[in-house]
Amino acid sequence: MKNFKNLLIWQKGMNIVRLTYKLTASFPSSEKYCLTGQCQRSAISIPSNIAEGSSRNGKKDQLRFMEIALGSLFELETQVEVARMLEYSSDDLITNLVSEIDDEQKMLFSFIEKLKY
Repeated sequence: MKNFKNLLIWQKGMNIVRLTYKLTASFPSSEKYCLTGQCQRSAISIPSNIAEGSSRNGKKDQLRFMEIALGSLFELETQVEVARMLEYSSDDLITNLVSEIDDEQKMLFSFIEKLKY
């Protein structure tokens, strides 16, 4: 799995990063060091851990990084819901990002299950 750029889960993770940065651009400047940074770090963690996991030879190591990526997805989903609750962005943008996050979660769950066996 050395060529992580060919993995659809990595590609979708990169799209989530793009959408997250688009979303956080609309946040108030008072959130620069709080919610904005947390969202961006969570989003970047997703494809980063997929890439790092794909460099590992053992399934156990690969699995650990994929689980970290999945945890970052759930973290980001929570942060996006906070942004929705605080009405920091358009509902369309948030709904689109949440849909991408949901798809990525399903794909990662499936990938993790394959790594287990």
